[in-house]
Amino acid sequence: MRFLESKKISFIGGGNMAQAMIGGLLAKGFKPSLITVAEPNEAARNKLEEKGLKTVDAAVNPTAAVEGADIIVLAVKPQIMGAVVAEFKDALTDQLVISIAAGLPVSTISTMLGGYKTIVRAMPNTPAMLQMGASGLYAPSEISEEQKQLALAVMSSAGLALWVEEEDHLHAVTAVSGSAPAYFFYFLENMIEAAVDLGLTPKQASALAMQTALGSAQMSIVSDTSPSQLRENVTSPNGTTHEAIEFMKAHKVGEHIQQAMKACSDRSIELSKAL
Repeated sequence: MRFLESKKISFIGGGNMAQAMIGGLLAKGFKPSLITVAEPNEAARNKLEEKGLKTVDAAVNPTAAVEGADIIVLAVKPQIMGAVVAEFKDALTDQLVISIAAGLPVSTISTMLGGYKTIVRAMPNTPAMLQMGASGLYAPSEISEEQKQLALAVMSSAGLALWVEEEDHLHAVTAVSGSAPAYFFYFLENMIEAAVDLGLTPKQASALAMQTALGSAQMSIVSDTSPSQLRENVTSPNGTTHEAIEFMKAHKVGEHIQQAMKACSDRSIELSKAL
């Protein structure tokens, strides 16, 4: 967090992802008095103020969150981004802008901001709400190394954050992390249903499936062994695990997962072009 020391951060939008990032910053010792949130909903503003944060009603004073800020996080839906940033774009000077809006290329955001260039784009995911997110970041050539460090520090507050070299690679980030929590929820959903069909209670099935998912992910993270080798390590020849894996292979489950991720990436590209 040393890169963020004394930096003033403004969030444009106070929704779930913004709150996840704010929660991460506060958990790491960032001073709440250095955070400002522009949020139109009064009830949401009140909750944020209870945490010691500053809030502004952008409808009343659209430039208040931008003036004096070092870092601005654009955390509003891509469909309304143009209308929102139009209210304060003329107040931008040298602030670092980080956009977490899905599908909006840096070039489009720059156009919305009247040609402003100091923009980093990030693709986080929903586990950021638990500070266990995974984010991909892209910075165009105009961004300095110091600004990249600032952006990385902000996004790391919500979990893992890493850079991609090309902006188009954020479509792959969407497929492997942005949308991917839903894949795992879908897999858990069906594991639990199968376990109930085999005789367990829903509570038992849920507890066992979720803990197994958590433990398996942690094993992969802390081990120097590849997931492929970890799988082989627990797959005894002609055993129960072997039977399940061979069934999945016979029905091309692995290929279907890869095809699903490709479909996700393709859709991300389509939406990006539409926006």
